[in-house]
Amino acid sequence: MFKSALQDVVDRVEGGMAALLMGFDGIAVEQYSPAGFDIETLGMEFSVVLNDARKAALALDAGATDEVAFRAEKVTAIVRLLNDEYFLALALKPEGNLGKGRYLLRLAAPRVLEEL
Repeated sequence: MFKSALQDVVDRVEGGMAALLMGFDGIAVEQYSPAGFDIETLGMEFSVVLNDARKAALALDAGATDEVAFRAEKVTAIVRLLNDEYFLALALKPEGNLGKGRYLLRLAAPRVLEEL
């Protein structure tokens, strides 16, 4: 089930390179990467940053973190937090459709959560 949800997101967004379901412990549950992009390493690195972002948002009384995105020269990444243990990540080419990627991750989140 997880692989099909990840594949659906990547295949339906322009510029989609890879998607990942990972625990905050840095262990990948499932990934889909038809372009061969190393999304697992990206996810492992982000798991540390995401924990810090969640703590900072709570310390600032901003509430729970739902989503984090970053844009670099060669990749745009969107991370949607599912709960205290898991998150989804999507890697896009820089010219990829960021808005549609965010939308598709938001749609995939409840389906993935049902199966966790």
